[in-house]
Amino acid sequence: MQAQVERFVVEHYAAGRSLRELAELTDRSFSAVRKILDRHGVRRRGVGAARLSAEAPTPPTR
Repeated sequence: MQAQVERFVVEHYAAGRSLRELAELTDRSFSAVRKILDRHGVRRRGVGAARLSAEAPTPPTR
């Protein structure tokens, strides 16, 4: 299950979702999402980057 959540976070961050959006969608903390991205070597965007306006997909459940 954790691998599925991590894949969701990495894919949707790359698609433009923010760390905060991903934390809410996955029921994880902001720092947990940040650590997932770090583990996968994802370079994070700067503060205040543009937000994605599309509706949120259904995230994987815990």
